[in-house]
Amino acid sequence: MHGDDYLIVGTRGSNLATIQTKYIIKELTKITDKEIEMSIVKSTGDKITNTQLYNMDPKGIFTRELDQAVLNEEVDFAVHSMKDVPSEIDDDLEIAAVPVRESPHDVLISKFSWEELSPGSKLGTSSLRREAFCNHHQKNFKLEPLRGNIETRIKKVFKGYCDATLMAEAGLIRLGLTEYIKYRFPLDYLTPPAGQGALAVICRKDSDFKSTLNKLNHYQSSQEILAEKTVLRELGVGCQWPLGAIAQSNNEKIKLYCILLEKNGKVLSEVNIYAGIKEAEQLGEKAATLMEDYI
Repeated sequence: MHGDDYLIVGTRGSNLATIQTKYIIKELTKITDKEIEMSIVKSTGDKITNTQLYNMDPKGIFTRELDQAVLNEEVDFAVHSMKDVPSEIDDDLEIAAVPVRESPHDVLISKFSWEELSPGSKLGTSSLRREAFCNHHQKNFKLEPLRGNIETRIKKVFKGYCDATLMAEAGLIRLGLTEYIKYRFPLDYLTPPAGQGALAVICRKDSDFKSTLNKLNHYQSSQEILAEKTVLRELGVGCQWPLGAIAQSNNEKIKLYCILLEKNGKVLSEVNIYAGIKEAEQLGEKAATLMEDYI
């Protein structure tokens, strides 16, 4: 702990990351009198901008340095985008809270509608999953690598570097940039990666502040994430596989839809199963068992 009266939270330095962290600080001020300071930690993924993400060792590429800062007690806790968090984290760390999930949908950023984007249109993406879904829907786009923060990628589209890109709606909502959204894709048409739209608040297992962080947890959101992330953990895959996984809870029930594609868009496996919300982890395990022969 950094002091009896203040704490330090670690975050990546992007506009989105700091806005997400400020949201967590705001929620914490409602339940604690402690001052909370923000410390920016640069990740490996932020430093490497000249290659497709799926060509790198993907495990913890945006979270490793932050997690290390928590382990070293340089910061008291950290805020991650959940989709960046590996399905297995260090034994001395724990996800103390998953706050209310924002939209998990992918959206189109373009001057053109999805239907107007004809074969040969340039699509900027560094996501193997999005590339595979475009191939699955036989869009026949010319694919261009597109890295950088959300604002940079939007600028590149509207300056003509490419005709369109696909993004997570949650980031645009949090940044107040929804005016650039041309279309929101249904979850079964362009299925998001596990954890999209959710945040993870991570601390040391022995943290004195853990019980306070636990109060930020939203049960339904955390159970949805548990189901989705369990699929990844059991299959042993990350962003190097074109895998969509989305869980949706309703009262006491939870539905899990997963789809595994080849890069060329061919569907290898599709799973749609239900369970009680308390059985979220078992649901993820069942989905992985149904899909494991295709990995």
